[in-house]
Amino acid sequence: MSLIHIIVLALVQGLTEFLPISSSAHLIMVPVLSDWPDQGLAFDVAVHVGTLSAVVWYFRHEIFYMTRDWFDSCRQRQQVGESRLAWAVIWGTVPVVVAGLLLHDLVDTVLRDPLVIAWATIGFGLLLWAADLLGQRQRDEHHLTWRDVVVIGTAQAMALIPGTSRSGITMTAGLFMGLTREAAARFSFLLSIPTILMAGAYKGMQLVKATTTVDWSAMIIGVALSALTAYLCIHLFLKLLERIGMLPFVLYRLLLGGVLLYFFI
Repeated sequence: MSLIHIIVLALVQGLTEFLPISSSAHLIMVPVLSDWPDQGLAFDVAVHVGTLSAVVWYFRHEIFYMTRDWFDSCRQRQQVGESRLAWAVIWGTVPVVVAGLLLHDLVDTVLRDPLVIAWATIGFGLLLWAADLLGQRQRDEHHLTWRDVVVIGTAQAMALIPGTSRSGITMTAGLFMGLTREAAARFSFLLSIPTILMAGAYKGMQLVKATTTVDWSAMIIGVALSALTAYLCIHLFLKLLERIGMLPFVLYRLLLGGVLLYFFI
């Protein structure tokens, strides 16, 4: 991989993993527009490690209190402090784990069709717009009900359809359930931690079984650049979200979906 290839892919991963604009749609556009070869599994693992480290570091204080209180709640058999939010993240991850185990072959083959990605980018973008317009936006992530967790967790499983956007669909569900924009985004980011971790572990196991050589300099640059980009993206997104709303991302998704349809229809 050339240096510019590494930089572009790391920036794309870092920017699109947490914005509601579909990372898979962007990653399929990069080789189409640049005529670059596939970056390979090892680099995919590297940039996933980068984005995971970014979200963990950004929410490090919340994760500390959630983890501490979760262990206390297990010992005391009652809710303690932030244990409710920790349990929400755990149970909200179950649907995507089950769906991933059952449907991974379908996801890796049929659903990776560029037209599926294009229509998912457009359709779920319009759904995000509807959620932003119709949602009551009254509660934060500390007041999630178990019904909220089930709905948002189930929505996250739909992100196995490329083009849906994991962050986009979970924010959409959160808004429909009455969360504020920032609360929907923050819970989406917390929910991403075990999901990205498991996806990275799955790709890592595939990498261990592979016999290809690894370009460690490319991996290090990919991890560092995707981590930095993702961290800044999370910070700015949360800071500006209540002011700008979801409409700019919806319009961008419509444009991106249109570009994909233009290239692949």
